[in-house]
Amino acid sequence: MIMRLIQGFCMALADSVPGVSGGTIAFLLGFYDKFIGSLDDIISGTKEEKKEAVKFLIKIGIGWVIGFCMAILFITAVFEDNIYEISSLFIGFILFAIPIIIREEKDCLKGKYLNMIFIVFGGALVAGITYFSGSTILADGVNLSAGKFGFGVGILLFIAGMVAISAMVLPGISGSTILMVFGLYIPVTTAIKDILHLKFEYIPAVAIFGVGIVIGILLVVKLIKKLLNSFRSQTVYFIIGMMIGSFYSIAMGPTTLKSSEGVSKGLKMLTPDSFSLWFFLIGGVIILGLQYLKYLMEKKSQVQK
Repeated sequence: MIMRLIQGFCMALADSVPGVSGGTIAFLLGFYDKFIGSLDDIISGTKEEKKEAVKFLIKIGIGWVIGFCMAILFITAVFEDNIYEISSLFIGFILFAIPIIIREEKDCLKGKYLNMIFIVFGGALVAGITYFSGSTILADGVNLSAGKFGFGVGILLFIAGMVAISAMVLPGISGSTILMVFGLYIPVTTAIKDILHLKFEYIPAVAIFGVGIVIGILLVVKLIKKLLNSFRSQTVYFIIGMMIGSFYSIAMGPTTLKSSEGVSKGLKMLTPDSFSLWFFLIGGVIILGLQYLKYLMEKKSQVQK
């Protein structure tokens, strides 16, 4: 139970800020297949499979909700004030995680080196999305309170929810970065924060966004599970490419930060001068620590059997 809460919490922290996705955290902590499989079982599994899936997802979900609410209410400000340190931390996460993933997936990767071309595709996808995140479809100043947004903004919220959740589920780039592409990162996070502060006029906008999320999950989960089952080598190489591409996304993260009024903070990208070696190493230690915790939990599970 504790491990699942921690896993969900870590996913939420990644999902709530531009950079790495919660799917990346799930993949590097070794429960990505279980996560995708459970989502798929909720949709089309047997009664027993749905029951097990609900138990698993509730545990992950509780940790995710706690982490997301903390991020929206408190941690986002810390991220913004210490963005270069946090960016260095995320780079440590990814760099230390990639060898772990390669080791754990060695059976499906070994001897299939032509599929390494998918690394290029994955990296290019994430880098491309990051590059275009500076050109938003919609101005960040849009008002999402009830009666203040029109039909067009409602449609955009729905589509953004679909695309953002797809990014969150896929390892690589975060749904927050996708929201930046749509110009909805500040409006959506502000609306959620205001609802948490009991300002219910934002419920219609967040509800539309939430429906988009549900539809997005229904559309993308089966595709991901099929790819992992039938084309696992290509998919894992593609995911590794997305993780490598996320280095660029993380480095560019400071340039995308804006104030609560939607005004750019004018920060420069992460450079060797602004890079924090200590936070990079802390990221690595956290990944290794979570891997060790995963090992202990698996060992305990085997003993109980």
